[in-house]
Amino acid sequence: MSPSTKRRCDALLLAPGAGSDRNHPTSVAIEERVAPLPVARMDFPYRKAGRRAPDRPPVLLDAVRQEAAALVASAGVRASRLGLGGRSMGGRMCSMAVADGLPAAALVLLSYPLHPPGKPDQLRVDHLPALSQPCLFVSGTKDPFGTPAELEKHAAVITGPVTFVWVDGAGHDWKRRDDAVAEVVADWLAGRPVPELLARS
Repeated sequence: MSPSTKRRCDALLLAPGAGSDRNHPTSVAIEERVAPLPVARMDFPYRKAGRRAPDRPPVLLDAVRQEAAALVASAGVRASRLGLGGRSMGGRMCSMAVADGLPAAALVLLSYPLHPPGKPDQLRVDHLPALSQPCLFVSGTKDPFGTPAELEKHAAVITGPVTFVWVDGAGHDWKRRDDAVAEVVADWLAGRPVPELLARS
């Protein structure tokens, strides 16, 4: 790493979307790409119990806090140097925990679920003004959970620096683009430039 670049975090916690688990291909690809950076891919309690329906937000948020504390301890890093994030619901829960006071150095928000599909009035943005950490948003240009214009508009309240990367033509899940997304995350965490658009392969 050159003197002109600065790693954004010293360990990374990744949380899955509501319908997935810790072995989602994107999370696995990110862990491989950012090595040797310590990474923990977590599961929420409902997944560990074999249930499909997500827990209520207080349970999900508590799980993020517990997993963050465990990673800080196992990796031997300062809590303030931890990066957090993940896909969809997982990323949202991480951002909510950080807005509520969980220390973090950076947030990686993949396919952030700004609102339910077809319900743009049901926004999930109340906590965003409390975020001051650098944030990376990676989303498909056709994601029904939030268009690029919607995300850019509502993320403007975040006081920290915000970076957007759009996956051209992708919806909420960017099938077969996991390696490209992982490379973007790795470059951003390392302080390297990232493209604004990931073109179709």
